[in-house]
Amino acid sequence: MQRIFKERDRMLRRITQSAGLAGSVTAVLCLLVPSAVGGDVLVSCILLVLAMAGGQYLLGQTGALRWVICTVLTGLATILLLGFGSHPGQALNVAEESAISIIAAGAMGSVAAVLVVSRARIILLLALFSTTIGVVLAVAVAAPSSLFPLYLAATGWLATSLLGWWVSQSVPRVLHRIAAIGRAHRAERHASELEAQRRQDARLLHDTVLATLTLLAHSGVGVNPEALRQQAGDDARLLRQLRLGGLPTPRRSGVYTLEPATESSLGNTLESVRQRFGRMGLEVDWHGSGQVLLPSNVLDSFLLALGECLENVRRHSGVKRADVTITDDETTVRAMVTDAGVGFDLGKIGSERLGFAESVVARLRDVGGNARLFSSPGSGTTVVLEVPK
Repeated sequence: MQRIFKERDRMLRRITQSAGLAGSVTAVLCLLVPSAVGGDVLVSCILLVLAMAGGQYLLGQTGALRWVICTVLTGLATILLLGFGSHPGQALNVAEESAISIIAAGAMGSVAAVLVVSRARIILLLALFSTTIGVVLAVAVAAPSSLFPLYLAATGWLATSLLGWWVSQSVPRVLHRIAAIGRAHRAERHASELEAQRRQDARLLHDTVLATLTLLAHSGVGVNPEALRQQAGDDARLLRQLRLGGLPTPRRSGVYTLEPATESSLGNTLESVRQRFGRMGLEVDWHGSGQVLLPSNVLDSFLLALGECLENVRRHSGVKRADVTITDDETTVRAMVTDAGVGFDLGKIGSERLGFAESVVARLRDVGGNARLFSSPGSGTTVVLEVPK
């Protein structure tokens, strides 16, 4: 609330400063009309108006009440000097009448904007308004002229008071709404982060525990017993550390390490993927670049998605060999994973299949990449992975 009130007061001070200085400049221009005001009176009036402008400027900077009083007193002195010192007993000319109107309504009335924010200031506002109207009325009676300056003074003070009241009421409401929108945005972001974490956890389980359980369900056929034992041990340690609040950090497909949140892992080369699947009985023929120069987070997602594709080849294709072709251009790195296995009908794959949708497609999209899948029964399968550099 303190910040809201501070912003409200700052806006009211700027309104007062701008309106007051505009009124002072306009009053000086009226006074400088040739032959409108006598020499000595003219100099005194201009000095008073300049003093009033100084008070208006300082009022806009600080908001102190002493500058409100200074502005009003110098304005009253200027009006009295024009009314009683220029042509005593004679009617005011147009320039004098205009100067009085502008000083009373604009230059002095501008202070009303900062006097509507509390009961004490409203009392001061009423006192200053009454004094201004009284002085303008006295000048109109002493120097026979129209009542236009009186009407304009009353209108200026009333309009500025209403503007200040509207701003003082509107600014807190607007800032409250902005704060509510900010809270809603933070809640939505938190929900998105939770959903992202849930999906990351699902990918983690799929790439580690579920893959190991699948091997065990098939009695580890085609897999070196030592490799299977090592993978099961890694998964067991991972789950144990997760229960203690560890942070899973991907190192290669199917293998995660646990590191503090303040640390970050470096990207791995394609060699780590080749070695893992070589131990698992899948021979991978590499074509193109053997190293991929990418940001660490992009490279991790790229290698994990690639590893998941090779895992699918090992588990589902019915063959023991796959080809991986790495290409790149100025903006994109691509990997094409091809096997000559049994293939499948894309239309018969259910949406509940987590592996490709989450561990490949969603993982790449999280870093701005994409994945495309091509397959048909009896013709093998090809997956194209793309990530930005």
